[in-house]
Parts: sequence; structure tokens; C-alpha cells
Amino acid sequence: MGIMKILIGFILLWPLAGFLFNGLGRNYWSKKVIAYKATGYIVASFIASVFAFMYIQNHGAVTVHYFDFINTATVKIPFDFKVDNLSALFLLVITGVGSLIHLYSTAYMKEEAAPHYARYFAYLNLFIFSMLVLVLGDNYVVMFIGWEGVGLCSYLLIGYWFTNGNYNYAAKKAFIMNRIGDLGFLLAIFLLITKLGSVNYNEVLTTQSLAKLSSTDITAITLLLFVGAMGKSAQIPLFTWLPDAMAGPTPVSALIHAATMVTAGIYMITRSNILFSHSELTQHVIAIIGISTALLAATIAIKQNDIKKVLAYSTVSQLGYMFLGLGVGAYSGAVFHVITHAFFKALLFLGAGSVIHAMHHEQDIRKMGGLKAKLPITHLTFLIGCIAIAGVPPFSGFFSKDEILAAAFAKSPVYWVLGVIGAAMTAFYMFRLYATTFLGKFRGTADQENHLHESPSAMTLPLVLLAIASAIAGAIGIPEIMGGQHWLSHQLIPIVGEPVELGLSHSIEWILMAVSVAIALIAIVLAIFIYKKKTDAAPTTAMGKFFYNKWHIDELYNEAIVNPLNRFAGFLKNIVEKQIIDGAVNGTGKLVQYSSRKVRLIQNGQVGYYILFMVVGIILLFLLWFNDAPILRFLYKLNQN
Repeated sequence: MGIMKILIGFILLWPLAGFLFNGLGRNYWSKKVIAYKATGYIVASFIASVFAFMYIQNHGAVTVHYFDFINTATVKIPFDFKVDNLSALFLLVITGVGSLIHLYSTAYMKEEAAPHYARYFAYLNLFIFSMLVLVLGDNYVVMFIGWEGVGLCSYLLIGYWFTNGNYNYAAKKAFIMNRIGDLGFLLAIFLLITKLGSVNYNEVLTTQSLAKLSSTDITAITLLLFVGAMGKSAQIPLFTWLPDAMAGPTPVSALIHAATMVTAGIYMITRSNILFSHSELTQHVIAIIGISTALLAATIAIKQNDIKKVLAYSTVSQLGYMFLGLGVGAYSGAVFHVITHAFFKALLFLGAGSVIHAMHHEQDIRKMGGLKAKLPITHLTFLIGCIAIAGVPPFSGFFSKDEILAAAFAKSPVYWVLGVIGAAMTAFYMFRLYATTFLGKFRGTADQENHLHESPSAMTLPLVLLAIASAIAGAIGIPEIMGGQHWLSHQLIPIVGEPVELGLSHSIEWILMAVSVAIALIAIVLAIFIYKKKTDAAPTTAMGKFFYNKWHIDELYNEAIVNPLNRFAGFLKNIVEKQIIDGAVNGTGKLVQYSSRKVRLIQNGQVGYYILFMVVGIILLFLLWFNDAPILRFLYKLNQN
């Protein structure tokens, strides 16, 4: 227990120390010192996470109490951290991928001035710290603290180049849309306190607590928790912030979209699986929204020409797959896809950053092409990422995606069909991106072609390591039908229970695998054949324009929500505030000034007027003196009325 208390302290405090070191000393440190410190702190946290993972493998889950955060007569919320099989896996992914992204950033952001360089790494360290608090918290309140922390850091990182108004707008959009989801999470916490008097996992997530809750209570709590997950993990309708988050530096996109913030919703639902498994309605809602998001985002990605936007909509689509897994009860499959996705999506984003670096910040894939020979390491690693996300065996994405699709088929063949369609579109748009960027002839300017070069080792080393992980990470979840033991599924038994038998014969499972792989391979070949020598022209068909314009969802939100709110805000500002409130305040001042100007005319310096007022005053005093009784009766009657 004492060892784990120290390890958890190291895991959390190293990133926090990096934030304080770079944030407070940003005007004093050199960029070399900043880079070493920021990256070193996260690597140290990763090493501590490895030791924590090894410890719980031998000794089981550990909960460490630090102090009571809230302690009243009716509610006690301790500030506790828990390391178990689920949180330990997330610790490794967050700190491991985070370390590589920090290393990559040291070279990618080298053109920034030292104070801004330090500010960037301070935000990055704080982001990792907040995500660690989220997954380590032993109750929903501590989780919510980390939940809000990553929301704040995403705002700071997306709007890192704050002199650009569009980037600031994207940051505000992410912040506001996440607040909508966070409200649902907060209401769920309030409901748990009202119904159970506790938010601790070991008290809420038990059969005894479930017995105290009605089916309506469970459905309400789980739906509210899911609203929170929709915001963080970018599901319909709260998904439009995530593609706009591309305004931030490319390593930020890798961090937010791969291993950290967007996976928070999957972590929270997996952690709360006992609640969600007892609400069939909520599970149906999660599955429907998940597959709908996967398909919608995939159709948009097919027509995008910005290399980062394609990957952004790909992230939204893959998150939809994870939620489909959660909705059909494949919790270990969803976590499996979180892990594999962290590797290949971080690889793809960092690979895109390497391309953008070589192209002098050009992001339009129609102006690329032929980069295979000029960027050999970037090309090979990016290709591995594309194969992995397309679900081609034996790469990691195949195993995690297959597990979700098999569970979806067992739940409803409709889910499986839609999932396979989404997988086919994934393979198609990823290899459209690959072929347009790396194959064919170069379509950029002569100046760009003359300066094309491979990225420095600080950028290519993370690519190589992530490519290796993308290729072999599927080994942790090889199904028994293929001779494996599915190590991950057994790891998660203490959290999600024994693996559920799908009731599928081996022949059905092999057929499902074969069909999904065959369709993916056909999509890959088709994409390479179409795009290796040409690019997409401006869409001419109605459907093409519809997908290219992202289903006009942003415009719909602007017309239905943003513009009416802006008009209402304008009414409050110009009418209510300026004319009514300010009018009343300013009118009072003007009335006083006007009255003062008129009253001062009494003081005109003529003795005759002063004598007249004295006489009138004396007469009034006499009248009041001799007629006080009628006056008092009059006042009494007024008071009675």
C-alpha cells in the first residue's frame, strides 16, 4: 500500500511539476531545458505507471486515500485514487503515447519563441496530469475534476495560436460543446448523491446499490452519464467541435484524438458498466448513436481534402465503433479498440504532421503526391497506420474491430451490416488519403519540391515506435478461435465480468471475419486504383457536395442555435441592458441633475424672495402645529388601507 501511494504520487506529480516548471519559468528557460524537462517528466510518469501496472498484476487492485474532499453529515466524498486493471491500462496508454507526442513536439514546435514553447509544453503537461486524475479517481467527483481539467486544457491547446481569430473560435466551440455534455455528467452525479448518498465506485457499482435504484433511476443516471460521454467523445449531436480542434498544433491533435480526451467517455462507461448493463434502453441508445456517428463521420471523411480533417472525422467514426461496442455489451472490445486506436491514430496524426512539416505547413492533399520517395520513414509508418485502421490482419485494428463487429452481429445483424459498411468506408478514405499524399507525381510548387526532406529523428522515432505498436498490439486480444487466450479480456474480468458467450459457431465467426476483411481489401484496392494518379476534383453531384459540406450540420447548428442565441444576446445587450437597465440608471442621474438645476434657481440672491419663503415656512409650521390631529388621522387611515 505504501509503495502504491508513492507510485501514484509520482505518476501524478511529475506532469504537474512539468506544468509548474515550464509555466512559471517560461521567460527564463532555454528551449533545450524546456524540452528536456517537459518530456522527461512524462517519461518518468510512464516508468512509474509501468511499475504500478506490474504491482497490481501481483497484488490486485489498490485504493489509496489522501484526504476527505467533502465530509458532511450526509455525504462523504474522499479524495482517493484507485489503480486496478482498467486504470492501469489507461495509465500506460496515456503516459506512453503522451511521452512520444512530447518527444515529437520538441522538434515540431522548435520554431516557436522560448516563452511560447514553454507555454505549449506547460499546457501539454497539465493535459496529461488532468487525464491521469480522470482515470485514477476512485469516485465520480474526482473523475469529474480530471474531466473538467482536460476540457480546460483542450481549450488552451486548440487556441494555442491565439492571435488567429478562427482558432480562438474553434477553441471556444470545443469548450462550450463539452460544457453541454459536462452538465449531463454533473446531473448524474447529483442524482447518485440524491438516490444513494455516495459517488464512490465501491459503493455505487454494487448489487446492493442497484437494489436501491428503480429501473427509471438507472436509466436516468446512465443516460445523463452518456450525455457527458457524448460531449467528450464527440458523438452525435455533440461531435462538430472535434474536427475544428484541428486548429491546434498537430501533436495536440494526436494527443486529444488518440489516447486521451476523446477516450474519456469510453473509460467512464466501461468503469460504470454494471449500471449500463441494467438499462436496456440506454444500451440501445448508445449502440444506435455509436453506429450512426461512425457512418456519418465516415461519409464526411471520404470527401475531405485537408489531411488533418480526414483524420479528425476518422477519429469521430472510430469513436462511434467504440460506442457501438459499449452499446452491445462488448466492454472489453471497446477498451481493446481504445488501445489499438491510440497507437495507430497517434501514428497517423504524427505522420500527417511530418508531411505538413515537409510541405511547409501545406495541408491540402491535392497539392501533395509522390512523397513516398522523399519521406521514406514517414511513408512506411503512415502506411502501417492505414493498414491497421482499415482492419487488415494481422495488424492491431483487425482484432479490436472484429471483436466489436462479432458482438454487434450477436446483438443484431443490422448492427453488423452497418458496421461492415463503415469499415469499408474507413479503408476507402484512409487509402484515398494515402494514395493522394504519397503515390503518383508531386503536385505542389517547385519550391516545396526542392525543400522536401524527411523529418528529424525526434519526429521519426515516435513514428517508428508507434508503427511497431500498431502492428503488434493486436496480440493482447487474439481470440480463442485463432488460438489465442485474449489476454485483455481476462485482465478486465474484475471490472466488466466474465466474457459473455456470443452464441456464434466457429464457422459463423470465420465467415464474419472473412467478409469484413474481404470488403476492406476491395475498398483499399479501389481507393489506390482511383487515386494513385489523380485527385478529387470539386464535387459535382448532389451527394458529393452534401458530404463535402459535412452534411451542412454546422450550418444547421448556426441557424437553429448559434444565430438565434446571438440575436437574443444582441436584444439583451442593446434593448434590455442599454435602453432599460442603463436607461433607468442614467435616467435617475439625469433626473437628479435636472432637479438640481431647477432647485438651485431658488437661490437667486434677492432678499425679498428669501423673506417670502421664510414667511411661507412659518405659516406652514403653524398650520401643522394646530392641525396635527387631522393630519395624524389621515396618515393612520392611509396606513390602514
